[in-house]
Amino acid sequence: MIEVEGLYKSFGSVRAVDGLSFAAGAGSVTGFLGPNGAGKTTTLRMLLGLVAPSGGRALIQGKRYSDLERPATVVGAALEATGFHPGRSAKDHLKVACLAAGLPLTRVDAVLELTGLADAVDRRVGGYSLGMRQRLALATAILGEPPVLILDEPANGLDPAGIHWLRALLRHLAESGCTVLVSSHVLSEVEQTADHVVIVARGRLVRDAPLSELVGDGRELRVRTEQPDELAGALEGAGASVRREDDRLVVNGVEAAEIGRAALRVGAVLSELAQERSGLEKIFLELTLEEMK
Repeated sequence: MIEVEGLYKSFGSVRAVDGLSFAAGAGSVTGFLGPNGAGKTTTLRMLLGLVAPSGGRALIQGKRYSDLERPATVVGAALEATGFHPGRSAKDHLKVACLAAGLPLTRVDAVLELTGLADAVDRRVGGYSLGMRQRLALATAILGEPPVLILDEPANGLDPAGIHWLRALLRHLAESGCTVLVSSHVLSEVEQTADHVVIVARGRLVRDAPLSELVGDGRELRVRTEQPDELAGALEGAGASVRREDDRLVVNGVEAAEIGRAALRVGAVLSELAQERSGLEKIFLELTLEEMK
């Protein structure tokens, strides 16, 4: 469980995080989204004790990171695919991480296999691609089999096969009871992976909702008719929200059957009536652009 309560962080006159509150629960993947400069990375750093809050609390399993007795067995994090000694192999890097955290060395081969690095264990990390370093960062994060996982842009540098692998792994971890918090700009991937979405802008919460509810809010009906003015008037009279988009009416707030009844009342002939679900990207842009004004 991750809990952020009234979190603030100022750097001089700049308030990077402004009274942010949200929670990420066990057994789910929470997408942590926002434009550049929204305060996402600063929030993650406060959760991990790398940055001290100016106010509020950032808790993991009910405790501040600094109060966790064996943090590697409680929370795994991958904020950057850097920090590896370029002359060290992946296996040696993970052995050092195990020794530092007091973990059994048997975990090394297990995470190498799980992250698809088993065939590159003896190669020096300096020769790894960005995608391979991302896999190694994730392998390091899950060494202690933590119930909480915090990731910042984990798909960065992965090819399509790697992204598919990452999606399956995160879903597997969540279904095993893990709390997974993922910050990402790859909204199409978040839409396929996340159960819940937290959207921030200018350090403030914009939306906190299940993905199904958020995307459900974006269901629209698109109508084409040769009598658009008459039909729009009838629909607005029935409580619908109607806007023009090219040669179509975009209708929200009523079901398709009501559009049919309104068309019958005004004698409008429908040549198209289709329901379209707005994707996460469109909803994200609408919410954040409004906040940034």
